[in-house]
Amino acid sequence: MTHNTPLSPRPLHDLTGRGRLRVMTVARLRAHGVPTAQVTEQCVPSGPWQQLLPGVVLLHPGPPTSEERLHAVLMYAARERGAGVPAQPAADGSGAPAPPEAMITGLAALTLHGFSSTPPLPSLDAIDVLVPRMRRLRSTGCARIVRGLSLPAPEQVTGLPVAPVARALADAVAGLSDAVIVRRLMTEAVRGAYCEPAAVVRELNQARLLSRPHVVDAVDSLLAEGRAIAEDRLYRMVREHGLPDPVWNVDLRLPGGPYLGGLDAYWPDHAVALELDTRAPRQNDEAQWSEYARKREHLERLGITVVHITPRKLRDSVEQQAAVVRTALMAAADREPAAYVVVLPR
Repeated sequence: MTHNTPLSPRPLHDLTGRGRLRVMTVARLRAHGVPTAQVTEQCVPSGPWQQLLPGVVLLHPGPPTSEERLHAVLMYAARERGAGVPAQPAADGSGAPAPPEAMITGLAALTLHGFSSTPPLPSLDAIDVLVPRMRRLRSTGCARIVRGLSLPAPEQVTGLPVAPVARALADAVAGLSDAVIVRRLMTEAVRGAYCEPAAVVRELNQARLLSRPHVVDAVDSLLAEGRAIAEDRLYRMVREHGLPDPVWNVDLRLPGGPYLGGLDAYWPDHAVALELDTRAPRQNDEAQWSEYARKREHLERLGITVVHITPRKLRDSVEQQAAVVRTALMAAADREPAAYVVVLPR
């Protein structure tokens, strides 16, 4: 027997038995010994099978389940491997996984991640699937093709490759014009701790969606929501880790001199300043970044230690961030006295 010798056909009930995923590619069926002619015969109107997508067969006559639709879309977009098959090593022999061929994105991905504000899977007319930009695929049936110049590493959700929340959210927003829905999705992403605002804005920026007024409005609300959550985490960090109380939300000035900038927390006796970095990459924000760097450098020249904390660090490593602040406060005794500054409420 050679590798070109066809397999002996398996009984069709073996392919459609209880507990089996009842959706397969035509190529996979051929590998199981079912010739193409027999597949075509099974898929005739009122037949026992049906063609769900080009090259993808549903092995029963009724409507597909949500799980079958998800697998079918992935099989259509990545027929070489099919859904649920691990990525093969790179062709260069490096052993690194090959780039992903397809993953669920958009509203379906958000639903899989656990969003409550997205439609249930059965109510979606189409399922978005993210593929590399150069793939020759077209949207058809329940598969809506979304192309990307670069694909993120997928996350495994219920055994399926799913785009990370920030990317899935951007792909969903690209197809939405309802400002209320867009804002609701972004709010849930932050309140539910699915991702940080900066990650969402970065994806929206890369997708060139920040020119849409309803998206810009939603982003402003998103950043405000994210800052409020980060500030609450900061208050709890100081309280729960026994740090001395700072003065909160203040402006610094030199006596009779210029404005130095605003801070989220400041310990005057230690000359330690803390700033939450809730900036997000947006269009035409070079001036904002330059101003941030200028302020930090100016304060440090005056002998003020600036502790920089991101919302993500407060969420994922709060003990480590508390230790950083504590170390800065303890080191104050070994530093030269800082310049005198005026502290004003913001």
